Amino acid sequence: MIPPIKIQAGMTLIEVVVSIVIIAIAVSSVLGLLTANVQRSADAMVVNQGITIATAYLEEISLKPFSDPDGVDGEAARINFDDVDDYDGLFDSGAVDQFGNAISSLDDYTVSVAVNSSAALPGVASADAYRIDVRVQFAPYVDYTLSGYRTRL
Repeated sequence: MIPPIKIQAGMTLIEVVVSIVIIAIAVSSVLGLLTANVQRSADAMVVNQGITIATAYLEEISLKPFSDPDGVDGEAARINFDDVDDYDGLFDSGAVDQFGNAISSLDDYTVSVAVNSSAALPGVASADAYRIDVRVQFAPYVDYTLSGYRTRL
């Protein structure tokens, strides 16, 4: 009579270690992809906030009259700006509204405005056009310039 053959069940220590290493590599690569996606989604929000800030500043400036209505040029405070060229050289460390109030959680942005009085547009004399450049920065993610024109016509 032949003795019965014992069937071995289970895994050896080497097989367990190799399995753990393979699973660890797979998990770390998936986590690396998720980390990259999370960072990119935050960048998009910061960029979108910068664009929104630049748009708000440009809209505020564009809605002002082309010529100074009271004849006094270069008002000192932003709340008193009454024409487009008063904004030339404006620099805000942190986004603020048109009344000078800081906007919460946007204090890491810087906003600078340049108004070019010799803007060239087809069919419009350079004396009748301003080019408005609003630059918004949030290092290292955002350095965005939004430009628009305001004409006398």
